[in-house]
Amino acid sequence: MRYSRRKDPINLLVIMRIIKKIAWGLLVTLVLLQFIPASVNKTGVVSGMDIMAQYPVPSAVQSVLEKACYDCHSNNTSYPWYARVQPFRLWIDGHVKDGKKELNFSEYGSYSKKRQFNKLRSIGESLEEGTMPLKSYRFLHAGAKLTDAQKAAVLKWVNDMRHLMEAEKE
Repeated sequence: MRYSRRKDPINLLVIMRIIKKIAWGLLVTLVLLQFIPASVNKTGVVSGMDIMAQYPVPSAVQSVLEKACYDCHSNNTSYPWYARVQPFRLWIDGHVKDGKKELNFSEYGSYSKKRQFNKLRSIGESLEEGTMPLKSYRFLHAGAKLTDAQKAAVLKWVNDMRHLMEAEKE
């Protein structure tokens, strides 16, 4: 007796119908996602509480902060083209919300001096450890990939600011 692997055409049709229904369901879900309203994190104004209004920031450091940090850590996000499409917008909004919760450069001046000092320390540690900017952000934003010289400039500025704050305490 010989075993034959005969494909049953009825089972294939059933499987194809199931796959087709799943594909349609995914398509309808993606279309419906587009109707979720998107929040906009863009004031267009640099407030007096912004770190750059509170402390002297060299132009090289300012450029790094704006390119690599401000999209998630300020009230002025520059949205990329794909932010118009859900679910990418939901993902971006989550990053911005989390980033501003941790550190918001636009509201830096409203932090206590102790918190400002600690945030500067955290900035330095994040740069040294390579945890900021996030890898996913660097992947999509070439300008956020910092060179050693850019990191060194920001680290020097962070340390200078911390020394200045310590001197003000005395």
